[in-house]
Amino acid sequence: MTITRPPVRTGEPSHAHTGIGSQNQLNPLFAREGESTDFPLDAIPPFESLPETAYQVVHDEAMLDGNSRLNLATFVGTWMDPFASRLYAESADKNMVDKDEYPQTAAIETRCWKMLARLWNAPDAENAIGTSTIGSSEACMLGGLTFKRRWQNARRAAGKPIDKPNLVLSSAVQVCWEKFCNYWDVEPRYVPISLEHKVLDGHDLEKYVDENTIGVVAIMGVTYTGMYEPVAEISKALDRIQEKTGLDVPIHVDGASGGMIAPFLQPDLAWDFRLPRVASISTSAHKYGLVYPGLGWVIWRTVDDLPKDLVFDVTYLGGHMPSFALNFSRPGAQVLLQYYLFLRLGWDGYYKVQKASQDVAVYLSGEIASMPAFDLWNDGTDIPVFAWQLTANYTDKWNLYHLSERLRLKGWLIPAYPMPDDLTDIVVQRIVVRNGLSRNLAESLILDIRDAVDYLDALQAPMPTEGLVSSFTH
Repeated sequence: MTITRPPVRTGEPSHAHTGIGSQNQLNPLFAREGESTDFPLDAIPPFESLPETAYQVVHDEAMLDGNSRLNLATFVGTWMDPFASRLYAESADKNMVDKDEYPQTAAIETRCWKMLARLWNAPDAENAIGTSTIGSSEACMLGGLTFKRRWQNARRAAGKPIDKPNLVLSSAVQVCWEKFCNYWDVEPRYVPISLEHKVLDGHDLEKYVDENTIGVVAIMGVTYTGMYEPVAEISKALDRIQEKTGLDVPIHVDGASGGMIAPFLQPDLAWDFRLPRVASISTSAHKYGLVYPGLGWVIWRTVDDLPKDLVFDVTYLGGHMPSFALNFSRPGAQVLLQYYLFLRLGWDGYYKVQKASQDVAVYLSGEIASMPAFDLWNDGTDIPVFAWQLTANYTDKWNLYHLSERLRLKGWLIPAYPMPDDLTDIVVQRIVVRNGLSRNLAESLILDIRDAVDYLDALQAPMPTEGLVSSFTH
């Protein structure tokens, strides 16, 4: 008998464990007399069930997810200590935007962004302005909106048109910036990376900047490889452009990862508010800020860098509350978790955690570089992230997609994907080292990579290439 598997349900990833039926069954061990044991997958059940029943169904479904500790594809943190988890549970009901009801959480939010303003060398932290966000994607959107509005206001004051704003970015920019340009009608001007210029470094910047440029985005930790873009060199290039044209173009630093790495591991690197052209900086607290998902931060150099007409005064929650956000109601728990970590770790603790991750990244990159099959793209000495490609002419039997699939059999999620435009013929793999990937786990990973390469090298014929999946997790 032939069993035909139904197509994957719309909206579900191709690798989801969907089964072949339309019901979700409760294990008889947990069933009670007179209680439903089958639940429809895509409709609200007609009757209620006991909380422990619903819990067991959801718990068993979630069990099919991967092991987060072995997920080396994502930048997002997957572990916090038990005291943080307790604090999280105690504060899960707090609405960050309702500052009248939760004034202490609001005060703690302000303390956190002022701590970050000082960490990022704002000239006067008391005159800076910042806010928490739902991840750094929202933070980037707010930074981009600020650029656009400041540009529009200046153009209107000069009697000039405002219909053709553009933003200059690397072709390796994170997808949130593509979304920003799409959603807010800004022309993206991508500076292509190349083997000679692996990141946006100021080279040929004058070809992309004009009077309609609202700003330039510099990335501290390119998602594709983990490399820093040299913000100081980009700033110098813009200084030269201003000397020739009079155009004063600001920089937003997308520090999604590097914003919480560079201050501790590369404190002498000038990338932040020490550069006068840097107007705003964003980061992901749920990446190397070490908080559970989803929290981001964005800080502006001064209050004047945030146009007042972008800030709303909200009164219907019980008091006057300024709000600058794309989201309205959002959790306050992660803000408290960030404050907890600032108190718990301090500067020295953050240094130790980030240095441990970097040490593991450098160990892994060194071991992979020693294998004849691979050439490193970078070594993990910026943020603890690195990428590698297959050595030219090494083999015609397999590629990095096959290696990624082979490692998945051992539980490791290590993505393979093509580089951005102009380098799409180069496929790389990337490892993100986060807090929780110990040296012992890293040594086990190297053994598994060597075993996988030995297996693939021993093949008598090339692996099939049909159905290979490019996986890329931000």
